[in-house]
Amino acid sequence: MAGKRSIFEDVGEAADKGGRQVQTGMIDRGGASGARRAIRGWLVALFVLVVVMILVGGLTRLTESGLSITEWALVIGTLPPMGAQDWAVAFAKYQQTPEFRLVNHAMTLDQFKVIYWWEWGHRFLGRIIGLVWIAGFVGFWAAGKIPTGWKARLLVIGVLIGVQGAVGWWMVASGLVGDRTSVASYRLALHLGLAFVILGLIVWAVLELSRPQAEILQARRLREKRLFGLGTGLMHLTLLQIVLGALVAGIDAGRSYTDWPLMAGQIIPPDPFDIEPLWRNFFENPGLVQFIHRVAGYLLIIFALVAFLRARRAASRAVRTGFTVAAGVLLAQMVLGIVTVLNGAQLHVAITHQAGAILAWVVVLVARFRAGYPPAQSVRG
Repeated sequence: MAGKRSIFEDVGEAADKGGRQVQTGMIDRGGASGARRAIRGWLVALFVLVVVMILVGGLTRLTESGLSITEWALVIGTLPPMGAQDWAVAFAKYQQTPEFRLVNHAMTLDQFKVIYWWEWGHRFLGRIIGLVWIAGFVGFWAAGKIPTGWKARLLVIGVLIGVQGAVGWWMVASGLVGDRTSVASYRLALHLGLAFVILGLIVWAVLELSRPQAEILQARRLREKRLFGLGTGLMHLTLLQIVLGALVAGIDAGRSYTDWPLMAGQIIPPDPFDIEPLWRNFFENPGLVQFIHRVAGYLLIIFALVAFLRARRAASRAVRTGFTVAAGVLLAQMVLGIVTVLNGAQLHVAITHQAGAILAWVVVLVARFRAGYPPAQSVRG
């Protein structure tokens, strides 16, 4: 017969000092809790796919390939052109677009194939992400392995993935009408911003699933409330800066002013409000859009340093480390942004800057999570 359990025994402890099995805590008991590791693995796979999707999307934009496919066919569009006749039809459709008529009128079929494959690969990855989510969610749901309270959270991720596909087509459609030779910058910003929201939800879920539910509940009592609030502000400001970066990319504003710290020798760039009506300047004026992105970057660094200094007084070493890494990565990302401007947003530098944004987003989320759920540590630290 098992001996009496100490009132100080950890919830969910699997065995006593004699090696005998004892009853685990209710919160981690049951088949659904046993699937936490499998669900985490599925979400990690989704995370990798979304990261690749963002990078391929960035390369699609930088190579100006996004308007090469002029229609959206969710099922039929999965297959690329399979022969010379199919390629001729696809090229003929592209030749009707404003981009071809006004910019790429000298493009050959072989050159068209290059931009077509970039856009096709981007859309194909989107379909793969959707299928991976559907397969995982339906599979875990049918098996009854989704932990309590997680069904709605996982469903939200899937719904946003579907919405992202619709927003992507809405973005592309803006560049196929009138005399536009590129997509609308604000639609591009929404498209990229939503991708980072999806990525953030996945990261947060993976962080929660990486620790037992009982440990998460216990850690919440130790929350660094003020630091968690700073982490929340840092998270929002980082996302805003990423969206502003998408506005810069959408109108190639990064190639308009290639000096730093001034812009064309001035603090404020020339003619910041020369487009009518006034509000369009915040989306379409290269000087003003890049200026706002720069100022937001400075503010983000100041905020990150404030959070870093506040975190130095945190009791948890993991929390201190999280905000130190976040501040360091954000500072490096700002330096990389300056290098991107000085090099006229060349492809390899610009895509590295976008990859840096992904890393910055992840480390900020990790720092915020650690402040909200400080990991347990020994008395010696």
